[in-house]
Amino acid sequence: MNLDEFYNHLGKQKAVAPDSQMMELFHILSQEAIKITMELNNSYHTPEEIVEIFSRLTGKEIDKSFRLFPPFYTDCGKNISVGKNVFINSCCRFQDQGGIVIGNGVLIGHNVTFATLNHDESPHNRQTIHPAPIKVGNNVWIGSNAIILPGVTINDGSIIGAGSVVTKDVPANCIVAGNPAKILRYINTEIE
Repeated sequence: MNLDEFYNHLGKQKAVAPDSQMMELFHILSQEAIKITMELNNSYHTPEEIVEIFSRLTGKEIDKSFRLFPPFYTDCGKNISVGKNVFINSCCRFQDQGGIVIGNGVLIGHNVTFATLNHDESPHNRQTIHPAPIKVGNNVWIGSNAIILPGVTINDGSIIGAGSVVTKDVPANCIVAGNPAKILRYINTEIE
């Protein structure tokens, strides 16, 4: 099994059985991610070096405008895509097997968790994993300690309040907060 098959399988949100080749690839990719994040997290790196390390982690070229404050944690890395002018603050956790797509101009606060996998509800199949991607639009601000759950899309311009648990899609240009996160108000986007 190769990365193209990995992306194809997860892109279709197909379940991953515990004894499958896909699960074996999960384990291989997680070991590579541990190695790269240990390098990232355990010594000082310039912003340019962080861009290079994050590019290796994701297997994609990351724009030089990208900024990240370590430590950063992921159990895969290969299914993360980030746009330009993205900032990720320290202690964030990306469970990205299901896919995490981050648009341009996104700000992610301390200790934010992105979770793209669910386990099967049936106790007999609990080891089976169900992937669902998280998509973050342009110019989104995600406050510290927020948790974004599988399958959620956060549309352009929205703000996620600190400590929120986002369980469903967030419309464009609104502020959500709470557990579960609810719309507090819409943002005035007119230029004054």
